[in-house]
Amino acid sequence: MAESLDILAGRVAELIIGAERVVVFTGAGISTESGIPDFRSPGGIWERFDPDDFTYQKFVRNPETRRKQWLVLRDSGLVTEAMPNPAHCAIAELYKMGRLDCVITQNIDNLHQKAGVPADKILELHGTMQRAVCLDCGQRYPFARIKTRLDGGEELLDCEACHGILKPDAVLFGESLPEAVLKEASLRATNCDLFIVVGSSLVIYPAAYMPQYAIESGAKLVIINLSPTHLDKKAVVLIRAKAGEAMSQVIAELSQRLNR
Repeated sequence: MAESLDILAGRVAELIIGAERVVVFTGAGISTESGIPDFRSPGGIWERFDPDDFTYQKFVRNPETRRKQWLVLRDSGLVTEAMPNPAHCAIAELYKMGRLDCVITQNIDNLHQKAGVPADKILELHGTMQRAVCLDCGQRYPFARIKTRLDGGEELLDCEACHGILKPDAVLFGESLPEAVLKEASLRATNCDLFIVVGSSLVIYPAAYMPQYAIESGAKLVIINLSPTHLDKKAVVLIRAKAGEAMSQVIAELSQRLNR
């Protein structure tokens, strides 16, 4: 008989209480509850477009590819005013309780920051959609300005300062992850004693190496995800539930224990 969510959440709460350094790792599954689509799920962006057409190399080389990418990003939900959901808020609460070392995220939607986790506690492995960068002069633009241009009908965006190529400050296919962020995330994963995966199927590398680093260094692993992952058997607690429901219950159980 499967254990109930409150029992599993209670076990996670006990692990948090007993840990010195808690790292939370988040993927697309945490943000779908805020209305942001998972690109790889049925009905997602990559069922309608070929990801091979959206590489960094093609973006730089081909104006038509750049036009397509901007239009896809405009229509993807990533440049809307999405708001944090209960899962993001629960992780922010973990920070406020002094129980969070950092968040390592694959997401580029800024929702952890909106929920109240300080930017210096968030390691964005795949960059961010909150700004665009000129590949020629390095000028950065907030995405609110970019969205205004896209909504105004522009399809091929250039730098306002030098007319160079503008690129979202998110990692594209074929583009290396930001080296400093990857190094810091690997260090945090290696030095934590509790690693909590929320909303990731752990199929995208090198991000998916992070829980492996934690396990190999002796940390305990918790996985909260609707679909199976290749590390499920390594988890000391495995919760098959929506991120918001599970993380809210974890915080409720944690608060209850801390207030006894």
